Amino acid sequence: MKYLVVIPARYKSERLPGKPLLNIGGIPMVVRTYNQCIKVVNKDKVIVATDSHKIKKVCDKYKINSIMTSEKCLTGTDRVAEVAKKINCKFYINVQGDEPFFNPADLKKLIKAAIKSPNVIINGYTEIKDKELFFNNTIPKLVFDKKSYLLYMSRAPIPANKKYDFQQGWRQVCAYSFPKKELLVFTKNKKKTKIEFYEDIEILRFLELGRKVKMIKMSNKSLSVDTQDDLDKAEIYLKLKKL
Repeated sequence: MKYLVVIPARYKSERLPGKPLLNIGGIPMVVRTYNQCIKVVNKDKVIVATDSHKIKKVCDKYKINSIMTSEKCLTGTDRVAEVAKKINCKFYINVQGDEPFFNPADLKKLIKAAIKSPNVIINGYTEIKDKELFFNNTIPKLVFDKKSYLLYMSRAPIPANKKYDFQQGWRQVCAYSFPKKELLVFTKNKKKTKIEFYEDIEILRFLELGRKVKMIKMSNKSLSVDTQDDLDKAEIYLKLKKL
């Protein structure tokens, strides 16, 4: 296959244990993420990569393709890299398992960009219009150059200013395209790189290894679930949107 959509789903989340299996409107989060993906991608091109037999069992119940990966994977990207060693493709689309309302149109846009530039690392972003999001340390913010290549990403409010107020900002959308060769370089590291470790943002490993990351604009419809507060917001979002 030219590409594969991989949904990394780790059971032992530090901030929200068992996160992929937490129910939102009666449906496990990882299943919701998968359902969003198959709105624009054939089922045979989507797979859940997990370290948990509990998650695999749920995938089997919902007839979702899944693959077991190591519990020692440092990040979701390392988990995708492990899949790349087992299933050969030109590039791999990574949609995080904690994106239950991920916009299918954004996935379609990402795949189109990746087909056009299969050897480029691509990540999504969207504009921040809410001051609360800008100062939320669970949300990675970013800055990029005139050609939309990533300069830096941080959980701190960037770009900052002397008044330390909100003027303009962009946040990461947790969807990526990784060329196979770049994944293999990424996963050679047996521990996180220094800035990646400090910020707890895995895409920074590519920057520290001297790789370029192309940022493409996506919608602001995604809602990443990292905390109990996020989970509560997801339930409210679901009721409002009636998904």
